[in-house]
Amino acid sequence: MVFSLIASVPIPSSRVDAGADLRANPLMEEPDPIRPQEETFALDPASLADAQLAFIGRIVSPWSRREDCPKNMGEARRRACPAVILIAPAFRPALAGLVAGQWLHVLTWLGRARRDLAIQMPRHASAPRGTFSLRSPVRPNPIGLHLVQIVALDVASGRIDIDGIDVLDATAVLDLKPYLGSVDMPPAPSPTEPSIRGETA
Repeated sequence: MVFSLIASVPIPSSRVDAGADLRANPLMEEPDPIRPQEETFALDPASLADAQLAFIGRIVSPWSRREDCPKNMGEARRRACPAVILIAPAFRPALAGLVAGQWLHVLTWLGRARRDLAIQMPRHASAPRGTFSLRSPVRPNPIGLHLVQIVALDVASGRIDIDGIDVLDATAVLDLKPYLGSVDMPPAPSPTEPSIRGETA
């Protein structure tokens, strides 16, 4: 069954191979060098084995190079470049109940990011900051959180067209959760909430 809000983005057939492993994730590249004033954790989180994750699919996006990729979802929407989530066959039954027009939290695995920095020196900041005060992909568990809108949905093929995305093509998907304004929206803006231009999601 296909639900559509507007015309969906075309994808070359070579990028939507029914026989392809939709859970595949690009190999991690050589990590970026540490900037001045940055500090690593006392241990490398990548060396731990505390949990097991299953990739449920992957992202099809226009971005193949990090320098071209939007830094956050606001920038992604301004560029008006739709994207697609492809869900692996085993997980497609779980799409039942989603509809076009719905807002969705997408959790991704940002496997190209380094994981060992406790203190980071963002390009947009004037002083170093702790990793947990940033939305940088560089973190102990490089999980991306993206709020997207479903443009079209085809449960049978596991295809979800979305309004935009701020990750590279072939990024692995960990989970999907519906956005619920009644519980997800803060009761009021926090007076202490930081507002940092250019911060990545």
